[in-house]
Amino acid sequence: MTQSTSTLLPEMTVFERSWLSANNILFHGPQETALVDSGYHSDAEATVQLVARQLGARPLQRLLNTHLHSDHCGGNAALQARWGALHTEIPPDQLAQVRAWDPVALSYEPTGQYCPPFRADAVLKPGGETQLGGRAWQIHAAPGHDPHAIMLFEPVSRILISGDALWENGFGVVFPELAGESGFDEVDATLAQIERLAPATIIPGHGRVFADVDAALARARSRLAFFRANPDKHALHAAKVLLTYKLMEWKHQDLEQAYEWMARTDCFQGVLRRFFPDAPARPWFDAMVQALTQAGVLRLQGGVLHDAS
Repeated sequence: MTQSTSTLLPEMTVFERSWLSANNILFHGPQETALVDSGYHSDAEATVQLVARQLGARPLQRLLNTHLHSDHCGGNAALQARWGALHTEIPPDQLAQVRAWDPVALSYEPTGQYCPPFRADAVLKPGGETQLGGRAWQIHAAPGHDPHAIMLFEPVSRILISGDALWENGFGVVFPELAGESGFDEVDATLAQIERLAPATIIPGHGRVFADVDAALARARSRLAFFRANPDKHALHAAKVLLTYKLMEWKHQDLEQAYEWMARTDCFQGVLRRFFPDAPARPWFDAMVQALTQAGVLRLQGGVLHDAS
């Protein structure tokens, strides 16, 4: 689903998608066409149609990913099938994982998600530049949410494509922290890098394009401070996000089958072992469902969970 379409530069169109699929940024300059991020696999056909409709008879020539979470690259395979010569560029350090197609190392199996295998041709090296729409976009490392993530910044227009490093109201789950690895410090460093870049406009991975960057940074830092002080609350937030996200894909699911999915998904089991070792799994799951129901994020009716987004 597309929420809205906006044009910030003559050669660039932003497709704001739902939370299931990351936003797509299409460049259609006179020399070359390119797309940044491709959404989730269940929306892949819609992504192909959006791009084809915008480009008309022109082919899509390049595909770039800010990071390789399934909601940002799940449409890669469909786009490659539609435009066979599509040159695909991903963040560094995961080229071997993509070429060997390791769904565990790429996070898909541990999070209970799916991404169709795709081809990768090159990496986006932080500290370098890439041409998009006839402009030089700087490539910046953006670890925290994902240790390999990158951002793209165009210094003349001062537009930043931030991925999940900064949204208007926060940032993505800090997945390394769930595995007992450093992540909060990296989020802090990435927020500081965004402040140094001083963008005028941010295209986030999810949500609308926004211009009040100072306020967004202040909200993000407040959220980060809370999660630093309460890592168990960040872990519970992450579990709720993963369940809510899966329900967006399912649309509706039997409560017992949803619990069975959680019980066989490594990321949930890791959160339970590391942050809630004394909590029995089923009551913990039921309490999470109750909290999400009370918040209006999902509905439970007749033993069936329904996406309320």
